[in-house]
Amino acid sequence: MTTPATDRAAVKTADKTVDETTGTTGSSAKVTVKPAERSGNPGTGSNEPKPFDYTQKTVRTEPVLDEAAVVSIRDFNLWYGDFQAVHNVSLNVPKNQVTALIGASGCGKSTLLRCINRMNDLIPIVKTDGTLTYEGVDLYDRAVDPVEVRRRVGMVFQKPNPFPKSVYDNVAFGPRLNGFKGDLGALVEKSLRRAALWDEVKDKLKGSGLGLSGGQQQRLCIARAMATEPDIILMDEPTSALDPMSTDRIEQLIHEIKEDYTVVIVTHNMQQAGRVSDRTAFMHLGVLIEEGPTDQIFTKPKHEMTERYVEGRFG
Repeated sequence: MTTPATDRAAVKTADKTVDETTGTTGSSAKVTVKPAERSGNPGTGSNEPKPFDYTQKTVRTEPVLDEAAVVSIRDFNLWYGDFQAVHNVSLNVPKNQVTALIGASGCGKSTLLRCINRMNDLIPIVKTDGTLTYEGVDLYDRAVDPVEVRRRVGMVFQKPNPFPKSVYDNVAFGPRLNGFKGDLGALVEKSLRRAALWDEVKDKLKGSGLGLSGGQQQRLCIARAMATEPDIILMDEPTSALDPMSTDRIEQLIHEIKEDYTVVIVTHNMQQAGRVSDRTAFMHLGVLIEEGPTDQIFTKPKHEMTERYVEGRFG
């Protein structure tokens, strides 16, 4: 069995593999970490830290009932080759709410996020077990088309990645690919309006999406995700590469779109998680430690490790 320190190194290696596959880059919170806090059990203060318990049960507050969940994850595990990155995670994601996944770099939160729309299928060495359902349908059933999964579950990545096409063609790309037969121009406008970008680009629709500012590019990517009319939008650190003003605009947008979409967001920014999410799930070394209403997680966490993390004592 590997030591906790080896586990952490392996997690970082696994995350690097995923990042190279998706074209995103990782980041880590700038928090001072004490030597004793680099083990599986952060901040124990002991020269011989206790081994991390990968079998511990998740602490839950006001758990989401199955009938209120749009996504249900049950006893889910994921391996990169021989390395296990996600351990027996169970989580219900409520409809039309924002759920934040938080935790230190390498904790498995981005890996878990990508499981929801089967992005990890693109990595040959990945294997999974457990169940992950959307509206009661097992997304990992062999009869399920992963392309259809990704139409219903949109994705916005850490770094804005508009296509080298016009603003219009960026938004129209997904609907065209899916054989959309309606008024494409109206759909493009609707998507750009939902992404709070229409007024800024309505006279630049033929211009390159790459010519927009960073914040505008990220909203263009959100509009592109919306254009396929998904039910769920996944966001993997969507503001980490943006300036504060652009970050604020994206956060406002997240509040607005949850009326029509379910949002799951990965963030290293705990203040951001507190501002935008309704529920928060804290992960460590691939284990879901605690989940519940965001206010409770940040003000009255029940697990000691959650408390230490939200206080910035490791990460």
